[in-house]
Amino acid sequence: MTMTTIQIDKNTREMMKKYGRKDETYDIIIKRLVNIADRQLFFDKQKQILKEERFVPFEDI
Repeated sequence: MTMTTIQIDKNTREMMKKYGRKDETYDIIIKRLVNIADRQLFFDKQKQILKEERFVPFEDI
């Protein structure tokens, strides 16, 4: 795996620390947070579909 360096504000780094567990790298923390964000986007999209789409009962198909 190729690693890179990203710059973040010190306050952001401190905020990230509260989501980390012992001996975790920032890479692991970021991956976990991105995974959570992906799931949230999926659920938000599903809620939007349910709100905006018209559903037909199975019996009517």
